Amino acid sequence: SLMVDVTGQTRKKKVILPSYLQEKKPNTIPNKKIEDPASGKLSTSSLATRQDLTGFHLIPPRVTFGVLKEGCTYATTVIMKNVGVNFSRFRVKQPPPHTGLRVMYTPGPVAAGLQVELEIEIFAMLIGGKDTAGLQEVSHNIEILTETETLLLPVKANILF
Repeated sequence: SLMVDVTGQTRKKKVILPSYLQEKKPNTIPNKKIEDPASGKLSTSSLATRQDLTGFHLIPPRVTFGVLKEGCTYATTVIMKNVGVNFSRFRVKQPPPHTGLRVMYTPGPVAAGLQVELEIEIFAMLIGGKDTAGLQEVSHNIEILTETETLLLPVKANILF
């Protein structure tokens, strides 16, 4: 029960469920166009069913590089898992060059239950602007376009110069 903790005592604070257990997904924008010509004809009885049975989860849901040295390249991996019941396609909208970010992945359909790795690479460079104690913050949302929604992957880093 959510009313008691593991020791059987009454909880003093409300339990906050993770976003994947709640009905909403964080950092997503639903697409207006549900039927995608690349995925074939819609064969379910309703559009609501189609949306419930498709989707991707990002693990981790955000990337924080921390403090980076200017002029160096850093990389990390994000797993994109297909939690739907059908294969799904996606594509990544590459970030603008001035951010220093680049996403490398293998395009193609992802079968239900399988996952694909996205390698997020950042070249730590200064854009020019205000500096605060030798640090400049870089923040960008990488857009991942799927058949039913647009996922936003927040990436943050601080560049030391």
